[in-house]
Order: sequence, then C-alpha cells, then structure tokens
Amino acid sequence: MVKDAPGAGFVSLVGAGPGDPGLITVKALHSLRTADAIVYDRLSDPGLLAQARPDAEMFDAGKGPGDVRMTQDQINALLVELSSAGKSVCRLKGGDPFVFGRGGEEALALSAEGLTFEIVPGVTSSIAAAAYAGIPITHRAISTSFTVVTGSEDPAKPDSQINWGALAALPGTLVFLMGWRALPAITHELISRGASPDRLAALVQWGTTPKQRSVTGTLANIAEVGKAAGLGSPVAVIVGDVVGLRDGIAWFDNKPLFGKRVLITRTRSQVSRLRTELESAGAWCVEFPAISIVPVADPAALDEALNRLSEYDWLTIASGNGARGLRARMDALGLDGRSFADVKIAAVGPATGVTVREQLGVTPDLVPEEYVSDAVLREMKALGMDGKRVLVVGSDIGRDVLPDGLTELGATVDRVNGYETHRPDNSGDQVAAAFSDPGVDITTFTSSSGVDNLVELAGGPDLINGTVTAAMGPITAERARGRGLRVDVVAPERTMKSLAGAIVEYFTNGESDAR
Repeated sequence: MVKDAPGAGFVSLVGAGPGDPGLITVKALHSLRTADAIVYDRLSDPGLLAQARPDAEMFDAGKGPGDVRMTQDQINALLVELSSAGKSVCRLKGGDPFVFGRGGEEALALSAEGLTFEIVPGVTSSIAAAAYAGIPITHRAISTSFTVVTGSEDPAKPDSQINWGALAALPGTLVFLMGWRALPAITHELISRGASPDRLAALVQWGTTPKQRSVTGTLANIAEVGKAAGLGSPVAVIVGDVVGLRDGIAWFDNKPLFGKRVLITRTRSQVSRLRTELESAGAWCVEFPAISIVPVADPAALDEALNRLSEYDWLTIASGNGARGLRARMDALGLDGRSFADVKIAAVGPATGVTVREQLGVTPDLVPEEYVSDAVLREMKALGMDGKRVLVVGSDIGRDVLPDGLTELGATVDRVNGYETHRPDNSGDQVAAAFSDPGVDITTFTSSSGVDNLVELAGGPDLINGTVTAAMGPITAERARGRGLRVDVVAPERTMKSLAGAIVEYFTNGESDAR
C-alpha cells in the first residue's frame, strides 16, 4: 500500500537488520528519522533509536524470554491506534519483518482497518549471523542451498508444521532462528530422523554485534558446547559442512578490540565519531556523554564582541564547539562572513580549523599542527602580539592558557564564552549502570572537563582505575593523572582517529608492554 493523502496516518514495517546498526538500509533509516512515533523491538540497537526525532514518541514493544512488554495483539492495536490518529509510524523490527518477525500479522491488522502501510525489508540474521561468524551460508563446492527454520516451535508437538525427516535428509545448510531453548530437542529430532551425529554445527549469539559469541561442534554435542560456553538467547543455529570453513574465514571476532567494552565520555555529536572508529576495530561502545554542549545562557557578551569584530586584530577560536557557537549567534544577528574581513583568525589545531571553514566560511590565518593552546601561543608570539587586540572564544569552563599567555605577550585580550558545558540529567545513575555487570574494559577521555566530571560522578578514581584508561592528548592525560587516574594510553594528537588508533595499538602490541 502507499500513502494516499497528506496528513493521513502511515505505518512503515521496517527491518532494522540483525544487530549491527550499520546494516540498516537507507530507506529504513529515513523512516526512523522522520516518523512521529517509533514502536521498537527488544533487539533494536540503542544507537539506531538515537536517530529518531527528539520529539518522536517511543514505544517499547520488546518480547523476550520471561519479559513481554507488549503482546502481539497489543502491538497490533497500538499500530492501528497511532495510524488512525494520523501519525507516521516506524515499526522497527529486528532482522526482516517477514522472516519470523510477525510482520505479516501486523500488516494484516492494518489492512483490516483500511490503513496505509509499507514494508521495508531488512537484512535477516539467518544469513548475517553466519557471515559475521565467518561461515558462508552457501558454497558451490559444499552447499548449494540453505533452509531457514523457526526454532521456537516445539519439535515434539503432534501438529508440528516442520518436516523433520525432510530437513534431516537435506544436503544443504540448515539455519534455526530463536532456537536456543529448543536446541536439545532440535538436534535430537534431526539425529533420530537420520542426520549424522557428526554433522558440523555452530551457534552464534548476538550475531553482528560486539557481544557476538560463536562456538562450533557437531549435532551430537553442540547443545552441551553452547551450555558450557554460557551462551543464551538470542542464538542462530547453523548446521552443515560450511561450518568447517569458519577457521579460515573468521574475521569479525578477530578484530583487535573485539568484545572490549569501551566507555566513551564525550558530547552526543562527538560520541558518534569516536564510536564509529572504535566499533570498526570490534569494540562494544557504551556511550556516556560526560558533558553536553549548549548555547550560552546569556549571549550578550558574545553578541557585543561579534558586532565589534572590526576592532580586533585577532580572533582566536579554541575548539570546534566555539566555531559552532559563533555561527549560531551570527545567524541570530544576521551576520555573515564579511564580519571577518578585518580580523585575522587563529584556530587551535587542524580539526578546529576545518570546523571554522565549515561553520564560518573563512580560512583561518593560523592553524598550528599541534592540538594545544601552547602551540598557538608560540606561533602568535613569533608574529608579535604587543599592542594587539585579541578576542578569545572558548567555553564557560575552559582553561585560561590562551588569554593569560596572550596578555603576557602584550596583547589586550577579551575572553567570551561561545558555548557552555552542562552535565546531563541522571549522570550518576548512568555511571553506576556503565560500570556494573558486565562492566567496562576501557575508559576514554577527550577533554579535561570530561575527566573532572566522570571522576566526580564515580566518587573518585577507583572504579575508573579498574579499566584501561585512554586520554586524547597530553593535556587531558595530565589532568587525569592529577585526579588520581592511571593513564595507560595517550593519543599523540587530539583527534578521534588518533585516540582510537592508540587504543588499538595498545591491545595489538600487548597490554603489559604498552604500560
């Protein structure tokens, strides 16, 4: 069905993919970002939910063993209610809506009420979990077919719709989804119907996510192997000779940070960049924005400085957030790039220089290669600051290295805040949850303020010192040591890429050597 009238309710039955948020389709992401309401499943990645509009209504419809937030009838009724109220709805389902996702039932419920909807297919875990475990679901020399079977049906029930005899005789690959609890019965049925007890089998738990765990065995022992490894739902069961290819193809769980839980202390917009770098190395990232960036509560001083820019010889911008704060106030005041015609601009580090060009439409006159204020001071000293008027834009909790240093060089300095840093609500609860089971392996710091906030919220350095601690740049590392933290990793540059690279190098070269 298609949407037939402006303002009419509309439901997108969306496949979110198997777990890795990067596997969501472009169309699915568009639905998620634009919907008035999101009805999501238990297996939906929290990172995906963060893509929703800030004002979108969120409904947890997750169902798991012993934890049913909504029955299927309640979910159907909710979709009908939201759509009937004229809302656009993203029904976010794990995997593909029509592969054991009960999407057909939801579509029929909407159709019965004459409501419009669409189906957005997703990557199903029946192939993705195997692929991330290094098991090709087919191989022309080994398996030329695969069969996907629900594992949630009781194999022993008299009216089973599963033809166990046919499955046992198939030469191709068998994949059972949602089959963890029924695994002993599944293997028994296959073996009793003629499948070899020695036929290879694999279990993939939380496939495609950093929590993924994979084990291999045979039909005869795979249930015991999984139990001994401590696996649990959700698990994909893969049966067939292709399992034997895993040793040569395994790639995902061989990444240098695979399975490591990393606490990222950064603002929401900057978390995503660091998270991308770390997850590409296999890390399991826990986002904790130690600070949030907000506009200045009273912009009067910043506005006055912007209106008097022509009176300054230099404008020094301490961070990308400062450039963004300037852009916001320029828009409010109706100013544009011509305001910078008579003032030279210095940016602290290349990353800030890039943001200045993007946000303000001008190229900085001075961008030192080092990401520290001291480097700016050295280069500005060489240019001669005696008698110059300098405007420094920073944050409400920023260090005074730049203004103090420029004053010592003979400049007349005005310092204004381009933005403010606030501690998010419920920060203490977030810290307690982050360091509880299963805990944190690596704690990252990208600023001195991030160090101060987390140490205070954690009640001191002890919890953090139970992890590998990584700091972005020497100044942040110095602040961490000053707060009683053991710093294991120091990124040579103040960039997300440099920090992620330093963490990877630490674990690649061996933890004891790196310390």
